[in-house]
Parts: sequence; C-alpha cells; structure tokens
Amino acid sequence: MTRAGDAIELAGRIRRGEVTARQAVEESIARIEKRNPELNAVVNQRFEAALDEVDAGLPDGPLRGVPVLVKDLHADVAGMPSTRGSRLWADAVAAHDSELVARYRRAGMVVLGTTNTPELGKNASTEPALFGPARNPWAPDRSPGGSSGGSAAAVASGMVPVAHGNDGGGSIRIPASMCGLFGLKPTRGRVSPAPYATALSSPVSIHHALTTSVRDSALLLDVASGPVRGDAYGAPGGGPFLDEVGRDPGRLRIGVVASLPVGLPTHPDCVAAVERARAVCESLGHRTVEVSLEYDAPAMMAASGLIMGASLVRAVDARLVELGRPLADDDLEPFTRTMLEHYRASSAAELCGALQVAETTGWQVGRVFGEVDVLLMPVLSQPAPALGTLDTSRPEVMYELGTVYSYYTSLFNVTGQPGMSVPFGTDATGVPTGAQFVADIGQEALLLRLAGQLERAAPWPTVAPGYEVEPDAG
Repeated sequence: MTRAGDAIELAGRIRRGEVTARQAVEESIARIEKRNPELNAVVNQRFEAALDEVDAGLPDGPLRGVPVLVKDLHADVAGMPSTRGSRLWADAVAAHDSELVARYRRAGMVVLGTTNTPELGKNASTEPALFGPARNPWAPDRSPGGSSGGSAAAVASGMVPVAHGNDGGGSIRIPASMCGLFGLKPTRGRVSPAPYATALSSPVSIHHALTTSVRDSALLLDVASGPVRGDAYGAPGGGPFLDEVGRDPGRLRIGVVASLPVGLPTHPDCVAAVERARAVCESLGHRTVEVSLEYDAPAMMAASGLIMGASLVRAVDARLVELGRPLADDDLEPFTRTMLEHYRASSAAELCGALQVAETTGWQVGRVFGEVDVLLMPVLSQPAPALGTLDTSRPEVMYELGTVYSYYTSLFNVTGQPGMSVPFGTDATGVPTGAQFVADIGQEALLLRLAGQLERAAPWPTVAPGYEVEPDAG
C-alpha cells in the first residue's frame, strides 16, 4: 500500500513513478470496500468506470491519478445517481458532470463515487432515510456532521485523500470540526454553482472540499475557482491559492468572539478549542482581542431559513413536474415535509425582505474587519451529537436542536464571508473539535496563510485512530 499522505503527496508520487495512477485508485477502492460497510460514507460507486478512465489515460493536471469522492448533493457525476439524499430523487441519474466535477477531471482526478448526505442537506447530521446514517470514524456512534458528513467520514477514515463538499449553513465546516479535518468555506461566488442556478440573489451555499491538509484545500480551490461565462456573481481577487499556504501572514489582529447574540449556550469543550487556538495564535505573535458582532440575529436566522426554504419549495415542485405526479406521503422525510409546507405559504415580498436582511447583515458584520483582520470563534456550540439526536422523523426535535449546531457557521453563509474550521484537539470523549476563523470578503488567501502557519505550529492527525495506512517498503 502507498504511504498515508495528502493528495499533493500522492500526485507527486504518481508523477515520479513511485506508484501508478491505477495502483493509487485500486488501493483507494480497497479501502472503501473495507471501511465503508461500517461507516456508510459512500452511497454510490463507479469503480470499474474509474479504472477504465485511468487505463484510457488521464489529463496531465496537478492532481493526475488522485481519487476523489463527490457529495451526492448539487454536484453531478455523469451517469451516476443524483439523489440529493432524498427518496423523491432516488431514481434520478445525472446526464452531465457539474462544472466543478469537470474541473476536477481536468486536473486529472478520478471520481470513485458519491457520498452520503442528509435529505437535501437540511440537517447538521448525515442520517437520511434513503441511505441510513453515516458514522464518525472517531466514534461510530456519533455523527460525522452534515451535510457533507459522508465526505468527511470518507476522508477521516483514509478512503480518499480529499472529498467534495458544499456549505450552505456550515455543511463543510461542521463535519470538518466533528471529524478532525480542515474545512474551508470560500467567499460567495468563488466557485461556480453551474449548472445549479441559485436564483441570482440567494447564493448562501458554495462548493469546496474536506481535506486533511491546508495545501490540499488551497490547490483544490485553485482547481475549482473562477467563473463560468455568464455567472451572475463572482468573488474578488483570486489565486493561485496554493502559493499562499507557506507565506507569512504577518502579525494579525484576531478578534475573538465569545458568543453570538442568539441566546444559546456554548459547551465548555467547544470554548476550549477556541482557547487552544487563541493560545497558539498568540504564541505565533498575533494579537488577540475580544470583539462582539452587532447584528439582528433573530432576523438573520429567519431570513436564512426563508431563503433556503424558498429554494426547497422550488426544487420539490420542479421535481414533481419532471415526474408528472403529485407528492406522495413517503417522498420526503417528515422534517423536510414540514419545512416545505411552512415555506410554501411565504410570499415573494417576504423573500425579498429576507434577501434584504441578508444584505444588511453583511454590512453589519463586515464593519468589524475595520478593527481586526480575522475573527476566531467556535465552529459548533455543542460537541458532535450521538446518532439519532437530530431526528428528522420528529420535526419538533429538529426545530429545537437544528440551530444549536449551525448558528456559528450559518451567519457567514448569509454574509458570504470566507470561513474555515481548523482542528484543535478533541472534546472530553475524544471526538475532534475545531476552531473557526473568518475573514472579510475575498480574503481566502489570508485565511490560508494563517491556516498553514497553524498547521505547522499545531499539527493534527491526518486520519482517525485505527485508520492509518501502513507505510510501504518504498
């Protein structure tokens, strides 16, 4: 077997002839076949097609031969199921690659399959009725997070070095925190959503990846970023982001946010991760100060819910037109069905108001970057929950607990600012916890410089205990 390492290391070994692309893909397939029955991270596979692609010759890109998994939500792989984690889309098959997947392929990557996701991404835990729960490699009775939980479990167990995710309320950062990975949510507009339209003014979700290393995240952002001609919006600035990882970020002013104006407590284990991160930052010469974010939190959360709820209504209605039938009782999970019925009653004027609240929140939160360079706060207010805690068959439980696991992250989907989850130890039970760093619009380069510095100063395990890949003789 090849040595454990990140995608860049594997690509380098392939380039140098130390291992072939076929061997790299076959070994990843073997790890999926061995580990997935326990973790349920991969829900559809294309192993034979992947090996055929390798044998036919791969593009000579920077990640030639590196295996990757794609989240089964808003990122299509031609010829594969595109279920969105929902029984309503259970028999949907993608006709074409999404733009992001096409860019991965042009970089030489080999798609092995798709990963588990909660129904339509509407849960901070990955437990869809269609496929059953994904499990956290660090503790199989605990959640790997959501909605990119399958991708996080796959990377944290060493099935693949990197996996695609997307983040509409924390769906990269939450599973990164729970599984001990690096997870960056880019600036709004950095990665094209094509061909999934985002209604021009409601792009709260954005694609990127779950990785073990900062440099893998940076290179994947170079691969994925940049507009498609005709995109409705785009992020300022740009790469190459890989060049930023080793650069000195300078002496930063880091604003530590102890809490948000939501009225919910933060668990001591989550606070401890932030304090560990703060101590490392100070040891590196950065100056930390406590700051508060002034915005209307209830209005922001209501606006975020309506923006995503309107998108849900549109997606379900379009699917039913495609199927030529009405909604059946078992098409959607109870929580999704409750959301659908609630937001169907919303008016166009209410949606316009929600978008205006989102815009206003961006201005309000953005003011703090006149005082500090970066914000530091928890990713989560509570540690990774036991599977079954976030139970979509009980809508009342979801309404009570759903915000608990996402309010530190969802704010920055509304504002569009980039944020990252960096591993900083574990909770009292040994499950990872992360610290969240946020920068101003377009400042992923700054975050990556800081992340690279933190990775060198306080390195984290690359896979969960028990999933290490044994070194080979070469």
